[in-house]
Order: sequence, then structure tokens, then C-alpha cells
Amino acid sequence: MTSFCLEPKPGDLIEIFRTGYMHWAIYVGDGYVIHLAPLGEYPGAGASSLFSVLTSKAVVKRERLQDVVGSCRYRINNILDHKYRPRPVHKILKSANEMIGAEMGYSVLENNCEHFVTKLRYDKAECGQTKVAKVLIEGGVALGLGVLAVMRYSVLKKRSQNQ
Repeated sequence: MTSFCLEPKPGDLIEIFRTGYMHWAIYVGDGYVIHLAPLGEYPGAGASSLFSVLTSKAVVKRERLQDVVGSCRYRINNILDHKYRPRPVHKILKSANEMIGAEMGYSVLENNCEHFVTKLRYDKAECGQTKVAKVLIEGGVALGLGVLAVMRYSVLKKRSQNQ
């Protein structure tokens, strides 16, 4: 379920539109979210958070939604509700609050903010952004290999014609 509603409910996933990627948080009530933030990221970091690809550590933070969003847009996006049943809200909130301050390993492709919040809401860590990136990377690699194969074939054919 996706909504541009400005009144999230506890347990809702919040998708924040940053430059070049989406940041994710989980709403815990009273204007606060809990999210996984690369070490050194400051509230409302926006485009500077692109540097998160260079870090391998992150910390779980509880911050005001508006501070995390900064000047970016956001929406409620319970992205996997069609696929999984959300955990009971009290369990989501208990798990999220118990993790505040925890330092965790971080990987843009395998353990990022979207994985973090989907694990809290559904007990399944998934990330649509990385699925798309992996398909594009794999497609790019396949295309590159195809181009190399065609080039190799051309070179070999030309050699055979010259002999």
C-alpha cells in the first residue's frame, strides 16, 4: 500500500525521496521514526547520504520524521503488504525500539535501510532498489560480454579471411 498521506500510523514504512535513491524509515508515533543511518550521516542529510555507499557501518536512530526528511519529499509505502502479512504493530515497535543505538554492518546491496525496515515490519529483509540495481548490473555485464563476443568473432573472422 502506497500513500502520500501526511499522517502515518505506527508501523508504517516511510519512503524518503533523496537525490539518486530512496531512504527508508519506520514510523513509531508522535512524529518519530526509527531508521538505519550510515555512521556520520546527519539529520536531513539528503544528497550527501550518497556517500553511504562507501561505508560498512550504520547505526539505528530514533529521530523526528521531519528532521530525517529534511527538504525531501516522502510517502507512506508499505511496499510488501501485498506479499507478506505485517507483524503486529506492538511487536514492530518493540523490536524497533530495542535496536535504537545499535551499530550494525551496512551494505548498500545487502543490508541497507530498506532491508532494515522491511525486516521490522514483515520479518523479511527485502529491498526493491537493490533488486533493480542487480538486474541492471547483471544486464550490463551480459551486454558487455555480448559485445566482447561479437568483437572477438569479428577479429577471428577477419584473421581467417586474411590467411
